[in-house]
Amino acid sequence: MFRFYYLFAVLLALCPPACAAAQAVLRVVTPGLHPSSMGHAVYFPRLLRLALEKTADEGPFEIVQITQNLTSPRQATELRNNGIINLMWDGTNQQREAELWPVRVSLLGHLNDYRVFLIRAEDGERFKEIRTLDQLRQLKAGAGVNWPSTDILRANQLPVVTSIAYEYLFPMLRAKRFDYMPRGVYEAVHEQRANAKENLAIEQTIFLHYTVPFYFFVSREHAALGQRVERGLRIALKDGSFDKLFNSIPAFRQAQADIDSHRRRVFELHPL
Repeated sequence: MFRFYYLFAVLLALCPPACAAAQAVLRVVTPGLHPSSMGHAVYFPRLLRLALEKTADEGPFEIVQITQNLTSPRQATELRNNGIINLMWDGTNQQREAELWPVRVSLLGHLNDYRVFLIRAEDGERFKEIRTLDQLRQLKAGAGVNWPSTDILRANQLPVVTSIAYEYLFPMLRAKRFDYMPRGVYEAVHEQRANAKENLAIEQTIFLHYTVPFYFFVSREHAALGQRVERGLRIALKDGSFDKLFNSIPAFRQAQADIDSHRRRVFELHPL
């Protein structure tokens, strides 16, 4: 009997209960990617993986991407209710920060602050004549019902028609439910190609500029997950691997070139 307890004590010393707990696999479940966003959205799961790999000493992990395409409101609801996902990425606003846990590392830098317009291809000349925000206010924008940018557009007296589902917006634009769809400069090219049947074009003369930081979010009950992701992102920022991944995305490089060209008029919107 003494020998048994001696061996048990040795095993505890070599691997105490905390050691066994540390080997539990961290399971991170993320939303599916919308077809129209594939050109850039592949970046977010890759960045999440990078952050978790940078913190591998904290324990093993697995990332599961569901096949279901959830709307932005549904994603937030699933997080709040500990539903089918436990991490999402999106622009931030006061409501989202009150209800969820934001990982306060900007995922897109200033790329999310510059918006170009998807328009009907035949309307290009119409938009070339717009020189002021007051002229733009005569037209209607299209946006998601709870996107942070929707609140900013309305706060700047820009009329907005909304949709609960992102993918519905493209046929709505074609059907003249609204006149233009402000999109992140990094988003528009792939979206226009993915919705070629709608005969849309990227407007070539205007930027809207306003600040909407883009974060990972987790539920407040899973703040430890968010904290680990934040630690990993900050390590990646410090060692250069964050920037290396960011610059590997063609849509981001093309977007930065568009910003650097200074060929568009910039309409500044007031933040909330």
